[in-house]
Parts: sequence; structure tokens; C-alpha cells
Amino acid sequence: MAKYNQLTKKDLAFLVDIVGRDRAFLGESMSQDYGKDELGTVQKMPDIVLQVTGASEIQKVMQFAYSQKIPVTVRGSGTGLVGACVPLYGGIVLDTTKMNRILELDEENMCLTVEPGVLLMDIYEYVEPKGYFYAPDPGEKTATIGGNIATNAGGMRAVRYGVTRDWVQALEVVLPNGEIVELGRKVVKNATGYSLLDLIIGSEGTLGIITKAVLKLTSKPVEAISILAPFNTLDEALNAVPKIIQSKSNPIAIEFFERVTVLFAEEYLGKKFPDTKSNYYLLLTFDGMTKEIVTHAYKEAADLLLDELGAQDVFIVDTDERKESVWKARGAFLEAIKGSTTQMDECDVVVPRSEIAEFLKFTYTLQEKHGLRIASFGHAGDGNLHIYLCRDDLSEEEFARRLDLAFNDLYQQASLVGGLVSGEHGIGFAKKQYMEKTLGETQIKLMQGIKDFFDPLHILNPGKIVY
Repeated sequence: MAKYNQLTKKDLAFLVDIVGRDRAFLGESMSQDYGKDELGTVQKMPDIVLQVTGASEIQKVMQFAYSQKIPVTVRGSGTGLVGACVPLYGGIVLDTTKMNRILELDEENMCLTVEPGVLLMDIYEYVEPKGYFYAPDPGEKTATIGGNIATNAGGMRAVRYGVTRDWVQALEVVLPNGEIVELGRKVVKNATGYSLLDLIIGSEGTLGIITKAVLKLTSKPVEAISILAPFNTLDEALNAVPKIIQSKSNPIAIEFFERVTVLFAEEYLGKKFPDTKSNYYLLLTFDGMTKEIVTHAYKEAADLLLDELGAQDVFIVDTDERKESVWKARGAFLEAIKGSTTQMDECDVVVPRSEIAEFLKFTYTLQEKHGLRIASFGHAGDGNLHIYLCRDDLSEEEFARRLDLAFNDLYQQASLVGGLVSGEHGIGFAKKQYMEKTLGETQIKLMQGIKDFFDPLHILNPGKIVY
């Protein structure tokens, strides 16, 4: 790892002048949140936080940081879970949350241009009343779009609509040396050389700083309905998933969760779920341009679930009350599990859909093997599982020891069945060692070579993904 220079009083004064005293924070004026992400397992405070408002300010900061070899970490809302926004080597944190303008709705080209600090929920609220649809649906709606792009965030609608990468047409990016480049255009096709745009998407702020994004839009579906299907056994629930996908019902989301997770959410929210008698659940969502299309799709899926796939019942989530109880619970799973324990860490793993049931059974064996309570839920339609390892009454030291052993087992098993160490939360700092074991030396060297070329001084978000 490169050695960095320390910021002097003169350096700090220069940086404060770039953004002004009201948007520069030092010492006790810095919130402790700038030293961690939402999970908080990786922590380190920066030397200075700069709330930037445009590409020109970022350019000046990067030109200075490059000339003085000062590490810089970019941050949005801080909702990540792998330490990607934590400044491991101190230095400068660039807070982009004030770059929150929606710049242009181009209706002829069906795209939206935004700054990186725009919240995901603000995009929905802006485009949907106008009849447009931005399809990616990551769970944390208060995340910034810059963070979504930097981690290639997924979400529940990935089964049909894909992930964030599939909805980004162009980016304006500040490189580590301060140069500003435009990657991509407002075009549908692009076969013009290597896709540098795709390198930035998912790079977690290690290659460049996103200052503007052009997002693809489509027409907003007129109707959307969900159905909730309870099952007695894990095999019945998860074996139903490929059958549903193979059918003509074409759901946009297939979520899996267990009874224990539902009970946590009920307690956390103080609201009743429609059913808590069964051990396992699938939640399917359908959308379309007419009510008839959606009705036909969900009825086809419901009949298949009841007649052939072992579902105990099918609840239609079509009233306001039922939508509130089901989707509030689904949205609260992470916080509910977090609230049930003293500390937790997450395994965001993705496996082939055909391997989900066996992989979850494997996690149950780890509870006994390592003496850890493990809770899980996930996107069954795309094989992305969220597995939470809970500390409960263990000491911090003992939890860390058991956590390391359990993570090694989980990621090794994922690799054995053809999976990968992250489905949608990225690598950051927390998953580097597991990614290296899964991908092998050649791929890591290729990634390191890309990092070295973009950022030869290793000043941009150092210590994340590669070295």
C-alpha cells in the first residue's frame, strides 16, 4: 500500500477555501457518522470532510490531493454495508449529498440526468407522476444514486429489469488527477471501444468520482400486484422458484423469507403480518401496462403455486392495508434483525438459483458448527441471499473469531456451487480477502492493473476492492 502525506495546517486551510467554512468540517465539528457506514463494523475518521456542490470543486480537491499524495474517499448517504465509504487512511472525505439536483428530464430520449447526491426515492417521486419508470429497486430508498451506481446496486426487481448497470447510459467522472471525462452518451447502442462506463459502475469510488449520471427511463407500468405464498418446507418454497420463472407469469420480483424473520419484523414495527403460521414464504410481484395483463399473470402464478408447487395458500396483496403490512415488513427485515441482537455482520452472497435451497441448508449447519444465530432472507428470483450472523451475548472477541470462521465457510461454499461473494452490496474493505480466494490470482491482477492505471498514486478510496 502506498504511503500518504499528512495534511498540514496550510493544506487544511487551502481545502477549506475551496468549499467555504460552512461546508468544511474538522475535529469535533465532524459527525462520527463520517467514520463508518450503516453496518459500522469498519471504522476510521477522516482528517477533514468537504461537502462539495459541483464537479469544479471536486476537480480542485483532486488536483490538490494528487499533487500532495493525500487519500480521498467519496461518500453519499453512507448506507453501505461493507465499509466502502470509510476513509481507512484518513485524509479527505468528499460528501456529495449536497449535489442533489435533478438536471434534466429528456422525454424524447427517455432519460434523466441527475447529480450523484439525488436520493433514489426522489428519482421515483420525480419521474413516476409524469408516467415514467426508473426500474432498479434497491432496498434502501434513502441511498444516493451515486452510491447505487458505485456499487452497481441490485434490488427486488432485478429478476425482470436487471440491476443499476443496465439503467445507466452515461456518466461525468472526475479522475484521481482532477481531469473530467464524459463516459457514454444518450444513446441506446454503444460499440465504441472498451466500456469505460461499465468499469466505473461498480468500482466503489476507487477509479473515479461520479459527478453526473444519465439514467435510462421507460414507461411506468399502470398496475402492480403482489401475492404472498406460505410453504411448510424450504425445498417446496425454493423449488417453486425456477418453475415460476419458467412459466409465462413473468414476475418482476420473487422474494424469499422465513417465519422467524417475519416475527422479528412484526415486533420491530408493532404491526401484524397477514400470515405467520408457515415456516417459509415467497412474495411475488407482477406489473404491466393494463390491469388485465397483471391479473392474468398473478392468477396463473397463484394456480401453479397451489395446484403443483406445494403452497399452503396464496394471499393477494391488493388492498392498502395488506400492502402496508407486507411491504413495510419486507422493508424492515434488515433493521428488525439488527434490532434483535447486540451486533451483526452480513454475508451478501449470490448463487445459481438452482443452488439456493441447498445453500440455505448449509447455513443452518453453520449455526450449530460455529455457535452463531443466523437469520436470512433474499431475492430468490436472482439467487442473491442476505445472511446475517448475530452476536447476541457473545463477547466482541469471540464473535469476531466465530464470524471469521463462518464467513470462510459461507464464501467457500458459495464458490463451490458456482456463486460469488457479493450480489449487490459490493466488496469494499470487508470482502476483499474472500473475493481474492473466489476469483483467483489472474483476475485480481487484472483488477489491480486497472486500478494502477486509473489511479497510479492509489489516492482514491485506498484499501477497497484491491490494494
